[in-house]
Amino acid sequence: MDSGYCILLLSVLFFTIATYAILLSPFVPLTGIRFLDALANDSHYKYFAIFLIPTTSYFVIANWVGWQYYRNS
Repeated sequence: MDSGYCILLLSVLFFTIATYAILLSPFVPLTGIRFLDALANDSHYKYFAIFLIPTTSYFVIANWVGWQYYRNS
C-alpha cells in the first residue's frame, strides 16, 4: 500500500474515533467494544490524545523556526 494512502487511512480512522470519543459517546449506548467503551466511560484522558497532536505540532514548528533564526543570525 502506498504511504500516502496509509497516512490518509490512519487520519480518517483517528478522526472517526476522536469524533466518537468526544462528541457521540455521551449520547449513544455502549458498543460492546472494550476500547470504545473505555473511551466513552473516561472523562479526562480521552481528550489527552486529541489535544496532544496540535500541542506537539506547535512545539515542533516553534522549535524549527527558532532553529532557523539561530542558523541565520
